Amino acid sequence: MVREKFELAGKTAAVTGAGRGIGAEMACALAHAGADLVLAARTEGQLEAVAARVREIGRRAEIVTADVSDPIQCERIVERCMEAFGRIDVMLSNAGGGSPAAMAKSVVATPDDDWRSMIELNLYSAFYCARAAARRMVESGSGVIINVSSGAAMRGHHTHAYAAAKAGVISLTKSLALELARHNVRANVIVPGVVAQEGRSEERNRQRAARGAYIPVGRIGQVTELGPLAVFLASDASSYITGQSFVIDGGGLSGGITPGGWEPRTP
Repeated sequence: MVREKFELAGKTAAVTGAGRGIGAEMACALAHAGADLVLAARTEGQLEAVAARVREIGRRAEIVTADVSDPIQCERIVERCMEAFGRIDVMLSNAGGGSPAAMAKSVVATPDDDWRSMIELNLYSAFYCARAAARRMVESGSGVIINVSSGAAMRGHHTHAYAAAKAGVISLTKSLALELARHNVRANVIVPGVVAQEGRSEERNRQRAARGAYIPVGRIGQVTELGPLAVFLASDASSYITGQSFVIDGGGLSGGITPGGWEPRTP
């Protein structure tokens, strides 16, 4: 009985930012739980690779190349779900980030265009995808919206525009939960801490790994560790949970992930 609540057989999920990293692993975790997938990202080749993984698991997968800062393209993701599977049960909005150059600029050096593009990619996209999905979910009388924020949203960060946008995602999700509850649609947030990511330079990866010394569990996270949380929030196992933020960061927010927080953990 308990195990059945975690199953997603017969469900369809759309995952944005699904071409690699966290998005790809969460998509595959949903597939392992039984969901069929519509995968969205900007790079077709990456999406094809993740779709192949989903099909190897035994589930169906469709891909949509999309820029989720464009509301029309977000609508297209949901429509692909309807065309291919006749339903959308889960909208997992993971797309986000920004150019390293823009994220490195100080407040006083940030031009309007950089600020605007960061907010559009990380906050507007979550709203556009939630709105498109909610229209269909309200019609069907059920659904789950999962947004991905960041630990930067809860402690501030030198990437101020990114942190502000991700904080907005948390507030937006709480509002979605309040409004959509009467339609049996739930909305929650996953808040990752420092997680190892593919596609970064060896030096950047070393720098990120070194931050693990300041995290209570003594290491940074792995992308595969976020998938089970996504499955839980998408499934009936979390049917009494909405409007909540789930921090998955090895305890980093408890003591900080900078030298000013916990003392470095030693063997």
